[in-house]
Amino acid sequence: MQNTHYFEYGEQEIAYLKAKDPALARVMEEVGLVRREVIPDLFTALIHAIIGQQISTKAHATVWGRFCALCAPLTPEHIAAIPVATLQTCGISMRKAGYINNIAVNIVSGSLDLTQLHAMDDDALAKRLCEIKGIGLWTAEMLMTFSMQRRNILSWGDLAIQRGLRMLYRHRTITPALFAQYKKRYTPYATIASLYLWALAGGACEGYTDPAPKSAVHKKPAAEKRKKEAVSTEFTQKRAPCKVKK
Repeated sequence: MQNTHYFEYGEQEIAYLKAKDPALARVMEEVGLVRREVIPDLFTALIHAIIGQQISTKAHATVWGRFCALCAPLTPEHIAAIPVATLQTCGISMRKAGYINNIAVNIVSGSLDLTQLHAMDDDALAKRLCEIKGIGLWTAEMLMTFSMQRRNILSWGDLAIQRGLRMLYRHRTITPALFAQYKKRYTPYATIASLYLWALAGGACEGYTDPAPKSAVHKKPAAEKRKKEAVSTEFTQKRAPCKVKK
């Protein structure tokens, strides 16, 4: 049985954020310690993230179980040796199977060295992850959070983060300028703030509502909105169930 790992943070980060932001401090007090699951192995996390793109939490869990059963051990050498068509049989698209194969082949060939990524700063790391086929900025930020445990990630592209900010500060919309202001306030522990914003957006605290105007919520076509909502929130839900410890 594999050990479960959680995002690590403690009194130093909690005290810093509470001192910086009374509104966030109240949420932190109510929620308590958030235990968010992480996947320390970056190769496994990359595969997991690609498989989960644009599918539901339940479907992700099912397909991930099939993939692990079919492809174990999840090493670059083993995955690179499995034909793309075989990878696809676990229930993923041929495109996703190709992305996974491409990552494994590049690691085996030496053109992608995951160990080097840990030495990069956040901006350089995000840029390098986005150069990998199948990884966009939001996915890169989630990998930086839920695999590499970077401490200062606040994702503009995550709809639940924006919802949490609206709920906490009573903004009808979050502009880039407002977002930058809060990122600066939370630095260097924006990731820990993110954990509480996700919890708040997910209904962990009573008495908070989303003040976004209905017209803004429905600006984009419903299908596009549902697609983006699923992509931006499902990773946080399945990688990080909101387990709280009072």
